[in-house]
Amino acid sequence: ASADEPVIAKVDADASPVMWFALTSETHTQLQLSDAVNRLIKPRMLVLPGAADLRIFGERKTSMRIFVEPAKLAAFRLTVADVESALRAQNVEIPAGRIESRLREFNVLAQTDLQTPEEFGAITIAQSGGYPIRIRDVARVEVAAAEERGFQRFMGKTAVGFGIIRQSTGNPLDLSKAAIAEIPRIQESLPKGMKIELNYDSSVFIAESIKAVFSTIGEAVILVALVIFFFLRSFRATIIPLITIPVALTGAFFIMYAFGFTINTLTLLAMVLAVGLVVDDAIVVLENIHRHIENGMGRLQAALVGTREIGFAVVAMTLTLAAVFAPLAFATGRTGRLFIEFALALAGAVVVSGFVALTLSPMMCSVLLKHETKHSKVYVWIENGFEAFTRGYKRLLNVALDNRLIMVLIVLIVAGSAALLFKNIKTELSPLEDRGVIFGFVSAPEGSNSDYVVKYVEQIESIYKLLPETLAYGGNGGFPNVSDGTALLRLKDWKDRTRTQSEIAKELTPKFQAIAGVQAFPTQPGSLGANPRAKPIEFVVLAAVPYEQMQAFVRSMQAEMAKNPGFVNIDTDLRMNTPELRVRVNRDKVVDVGANVDVVGRTLETMLGGRLVTRFKQDGEQYDVIVQVARDGRDTPERISEINVRNRNGDMVPLSNLVTVSEGVSPRGIAHFQRVRAATVNANLAPGFTQGEALAYMNDAAKRVLPATVQNDLSGQAREFRDSSSDIYFVFLLALGFIYLVLAAQFESFVDPFIIMLTVPLSMAGALLALTLTGNTLNIYSQIGLITLVGLITKHGILLVEFSNQLRDQGMGIREAVIEAAVLRLRPILMTTGAMVLGAVPLARAVGAGAESRQVIGWVIVGGMLLGTTLTLFVVPTAYTLLARAGRGVREREIAEAESLAQHPVPQAGE
Repeated sequence: ASADEPVIAKVDADASPVMWFALTSETHTQLQLSDAVNRLIKPRMLVLPGAADLRIFGERKTSMRIFVEPAKLAAFRLTVADVESALRAQNVEIPAGRIESRLREFNVLAQTDLQTPEEFGAITIAQSGGYPIRIRDVARVEVAAAEERGFQRFMGKTAVGFGIIRQSTGNPLDLSKAAIAEIPRIQESLPKGMKIELNYDSSVFIAESIKAVFSTIGEAVILVALVIFFFLRSFRATIIPLITIPVALTGAFFIMYAFGFTINTLTLLAMVLAVGLVVDDAIVVLENIHRHIENGMGRLQAALVGTREIGFAVVAMTLTLAAVFAPLAFATGRTGRLFIEFALALAGAVVVSGFVALTLSPMMCSVLLKHETKHSKVYVWIENGFEAFTRGYKRLLNVALDNRLIMVLIVLIVAGSAALLFKNIKTELSPLEDRGVIFGFVSAPEGSNSDYVVKYVEQIESIYKLLPETLAYGGNGGFPNVSDGTALLRLKDWKDRTRTQSEIAKELTPKFQAIAGVQAFPTQPGSLGANPRAKPIEFVVLAAVPYEQMQAFVRSMQAEMAKNPGFVNIDTDLRMNTPELRVRVNRDKVVDVGANVDVVGRTLETMLGGRLVTRFKQDGEQYDVIVQVARDGRDTPERISEINVRNRNGDMVPLSNLVTVSEGVSPRGIAHFQRVRAATVNANLAPGFTQGEALAYMNDAAKRVLPATVQNDLSGQAREFRDSSSDIYFVFLLALGFIYLVLAAQFESFVDPFIIMLTVPLSMAGALLALTLTGNTLNIYSQIGLITLVGLITKHGILLVEFSNQLRDQGMGIREAVIEAAVLRLRPILMTTGAMVLGAVPLARAVGAGAESRQVIGWVIVGGMLLGTTLTLFVVPTAYTLLARAGRGVREREIAEAESLAQHPVPQAGE
């Protein structure tokens, strides 16, 4: 009877509600509101698509409360055990069988169960002097809340809150849409005076973020179109690569559907990058065909010759970019799940675009392009400007090739700068996003009850009320501990406020810290679906020692953290200050008076903690019947002495004669980590202080203050940050290896891929510099951008090296070939770079929901492509003149030997 009923739900253990609602009323009690939530709201919410559970806050569970009075029990020489026995014996529901006649039968139900306080109060416990002693003579009987240790508030009023938790595979947008549609129908079924209010809907951020990304895709398409038109100055020519965008995106969506992926912010980010990326191959093919047509070749012949010339490079570029994402299959955890969706969506778009570039684009070129003999003044002006630019580039390239040692030094300096930037850049799991909500957490001294906590939650609500950005606010307490409280602030829409979530939280921090009597602090929900209560730093101390000694280790770590202003709201889960009353039973005295230790323990449990004795029915629902001393009868330690037990002779013995009561403290909870006793030190971070800096500081602090026998580990977001960081380095190295092998197979050379991949450190330097200058960090999103950048920048090297090889095969010298290749491929390289950079600009300049994550990827692409392309145009030709001779020579010797062998076969034995 003392165990809770098991509950099964399809839900993650740390799942948070997708939506929070509040049920309010001016005329109904919390007990009635709670009953309405359980009977009228919960059943209808749980049948919504994707709903797993309904979490209720501030609930008052209906029960029949038997508040016994120890003094009256003693007067009638009764104990609480007598009350329990009478309840069990006289509140029963038993099917009594059936009556069977010749033609009919009747089920017989003995109505022996009780349903009202009056009926329970009339139960006879015992007889005294011929008169019955009833429960109402020794107790107060009423329908009341089973427990009142939590609370819920909304807009300054008492309420009952409920949050919908989605299934692990459920779609939050679908669930939110279904819930919003169902609420008006539920409202109609509620008693008059009750009203359902929306407190917070996390799906709004998701929907707004997706909407913003769709808008970004449109902006990227326009900018890419402008780039193409600027270089080709022809509407006909501009249409050809633009056709690739819808075809490639459709293919990517089909691949996402085949793998069971959803349209989310990350897969849509892949689509944004794909807009600038998928036109690359079509641009390269188009530009080559366009060049031949402008030189006087027929359209059909130009399409065939131009595609044949560039076909190898397009295949190589497509396979290279696809190879970049292959190692992401080795990424684990949440990082792996995020990466693989992004990677497959983008890789799918690239593969489709490569196919379109070699099939549909040449066909369209043969139909739409034509040789223009007369051009507009704008065309001529742009063309003259580009030719002047090309001549200037050719002169600078010759200078670079004349000073190859200086170019080598430049490459080393840039690569060294990339390494230095990488070492010093701030790192974190993910950027803090403006999700339109702030949580204020209240942690009261151990032993505080909900009445104490609610006063401070009200103070925070009064602060929220004065903010111009406030849309709604609410608070709750009792979860996860009775001394904890939360005050939620829902902000106005992103377009309706001028300050960001972080700026508002920064203003709130000193106001919260000024609240005396509790530890109060604002926090912002983490990205990637992190629990709002989870802190970014969770440092675990492990040692096989008593918890009192463990506390000393924890305090030394907290003291070190307090020296660094980057840590705020430093706390620990090891609290040795929970007040408790220790009741020690004198076993000898218990035996002497003829009592029983078990009876003493059970009596204390019932009188002070409350015991579920039986159940009763009301309106078709079953509720608990709980026996306990009323709150005012257990408000001081001295009240324990008023409780009595019965000895074997039937005499009443006060507990004060059998027990000794003393005050003490104990840990709030006892934790283990990896099967070892552990305590966790947790903290929030000040603005500008990142997880990487915090963990580095804590590792150094642990070496200084913790003994060598004490281990440490990480938990929560900090652990995920560490694991994802190690994963990404492994994935990055694998990506480089995969690309090298793919290029080696394509070029049948180990030297050419090396020359091409010299572009990687150049682009990395640009990306890291852009992140540093814009105040961004190295996080999961910027890491995605960096891996993508590897595939993007190598495309330029492929174009230069492959065309140089073609020219050399036609008899040109190395220097002449590489200069000719660089000049001829300058236009497509600038076009693809412009398309990619301008396609990423809307990301870099993103605003609104989720803008912080999009900005990081955008700046990586913009910075990496600009610097990488600029240096690639000089570094790759220089490296080619230094290294290609040896590499190409080996290939030429192999070809010569094969031809000689074919002309002069080796005689076989016997010939």
